[in-house]
Amino acid sequence: MARKIVVLNGSPRAKGNTAGLVEAFAQGARAAGAEVARFDLQKLDIHPCLGCFGGGKDEESPCVQKDGMGDIYPAYREADVVALASPLYYWSISGQLKCAFDRLFAVAECNEDYANPVKEAVLFMAAEGDGFEESEHWYDRLMGHLGWTDRGKVLAGGVVDVGDIAGHAELAEAEALGRTVARG
Repeated sequence: MARKIVVLNGSPRAKGNTAGLVEAFAQGARAAGAEVARFDLQKLDIHPCLGCFGGGKDEESPCVQKDGMGDIYPAYREADVVALASPLYYWSISGQLKCAFDRLFAVAECNEDYANPVKEAVLFMAAEGDGFEESEHWYDRLMGHLGWTDRGKVLAGGVVDVGDIAGHAELAEAEALGRTVARG
């Protein structure tokens, strides 16, 4: 059975450098037989978490808010792998990615003990510089708290303008990671 991958792309630039990493990863994963569902978060109307603890009553629509997350929840629940992608904004992930990820708590609320579904994950980031430490720390701690397995990170520094990622070794790295993750 084909592995299922959900990509949460937190970049506001649809054809930016982060999107380039995501596309290379998706190409590699699809070539190895995986199903890839990509969500460009800037295109979805996703509201911040209300912290209401009111979710989890309906597995099909776990959050009390009805917005763009409704498209993501089914793919997330079925996914074997979650790919988190973001440009580096103020030495961390973008607000778009953080907002969407916070809203995944509604899925955990479907379980009596708030257990998150166990997944594998990958991280993709692009930045002008190379100060990824805070983002890596957040991601590594997230993996530990959720009990998820980190399958890899591709961090591309030195990319500012749209298209700067072209020719960078990180594109081949992302594609290879896609193939690896798709195989399990």
